[in-house]
Amino acid sequence: MVGVLRDRQKQLLRQLLRNKAGLSVDELSRNLVVTRTAVRQHLAALMRDGFVGPGAMRPSGGRPQQLYRLTDVGKEAFQRHYSWFAQLLIDAMAREHGAAGLRARLRRIASVVAAQLRNRFSETKNPRQRVQQLAALMDELGYDAHLAKDVGGAPTIEADNCVFHKLAMQNPQICHFDLALLSASTGSRVELHECMAQGGHVCRFRFMRNA
Repeated sequence: MVGVLRDRQKQLLRQLLRNKAGLSVDELSRNLVVTRTAVRQHLAALMRDGFVGPGAMRPSGGRPQQLYRLTDVGKEAFQRHYSWFAQLLIDAMAREHGAAGLRARLRRIASVVAAQLRNRFSETKNPRQRVQQLAALMDELGYDAHLAKDVGGAPTIEADNCVFHKLAMQNPQICHFDLALLSASTGSRVELHECMAQGGHVCRFRFMRNA
């Protein structure tokens, strides 16, 4: 994400990354060899976008100095290897427990996540409303999801983004996590009718009534 920022803004973020306690405008000006006015302009833009926030006030001989620190968003702007680490975990579970065991573990994890998210749903016994609430939550989580036209009378969610796409391409069992999570969240049997990891244009989930 740092790649989309201006070079000077990248340099400023790296300065803050290397100085966890924060830096003042004067220190950033010296380290970057730019004017204090330029530093303030860059800070204003980075604070507006959530990369930088105010830190502590540092006592000085005169007026206390305001320090600036990276926010959690700013830290995430630097390269991370979550998908690589997740792949290591998936591979280890598959070797230890086999494909069936991996699917079972993913279903158990999905049940735990569904329980954690349960307070995000308002009380309703209407299956369609439950699916609608789930679509909104999935959209918040990055799935770019929406309630699609019903197919055969069954509520349907379409997701234009697969948040586990790289993992799912290498490990199709990952899709069982999504299915188990959606099922546990709605109390419905969920069928996957299109999958981006399998070449589809969207991930399409159909919510069927339990027999």
